[in-house]
Amino acid sequence: MGVLTSHAATAQDAPAEAAADTCPVREFAMGLRFQQQSAEVRALQLQAFNIATEKLDAAVKAADDPSKLAVVTDLDETVIDNTALLARDLDDCHMYDAWDTWLPWERDGKPTLIPGAKEFLDHANGLGVAIRYISDRADEQKSHTLATLTQLGLPQVSEENVLLLGPPKVERRAIVSADHQIVLLIGDTLHDFDARFRKTPLDDQKRTVAEESAKWGTEWIVLPNASYGTWSKAPLSEWDAAPVIEAW
Repeated sequence: MGVLTSHAATAQDAPAEAAADTCPVREFAMGLRFQQQSAEVRALQLQAFNIATEKLDAAVKAADDPSKLAVVTDLDETVIDNTALLARDLDDCHMYDAWDTWLPWERDGKPTLIPGAKEFLDHANGLGVAIRYISDRADEQKSHTLATLTQLGLPQVSEENVLLLGPPKVERRAIVSADHQIVLLIGDTLHDFDARFRKTPLDDQKRTVAEESAKWGTEWIVLPNASYGTWSKAPLSEWDAAPVIEAW
């Protein structure tokens, strides 16, 4: 095997580094490509909803009245896929996580379904379980979100069942808990599950994830989202050895 020094890679990396300097959103390209195009993300999404189905069936079997049970789910990157907007913004070198292109997308965009989401929600509906959609989409544009969800054929879509941005999600979940037992929370970001994850340092979030290890895959079903999140600015941990490049 031939051995090259790290200097050989430096010149090759220079164009990519220059592109990142002039178009910072390019940093998200690989994660967004994984989220939108990979077969692996589809497998993870289907796996999440398969687990959710298994856990819901067990909860219904144990319940005296399934109509008193509820499933609470997020929308974006959990039930519906918005990566077309993110890809458009990335192509325009526009930082999509500023969310200043989101309101037009809510009104006029055409999100698609996350694999497995509709099948799971239809199953929950068929079991007589209440479905509540809790999302941080804009409440002032609720009619557009309701129209989108209806067009996608999702069950139990109504003014009362879709709870959008206003009070924090923990308060909206409390509204559901007032007359239902929430048996599953489904989301792609951790504050979909617990208020301790909202606007807290990443290290604290990681500790809470570990503390609540028994809930993942039982009460809390998390969907993959590699395109945006509170982790996106975190520094990477790297191997401290000098780089050596060897041809295979």
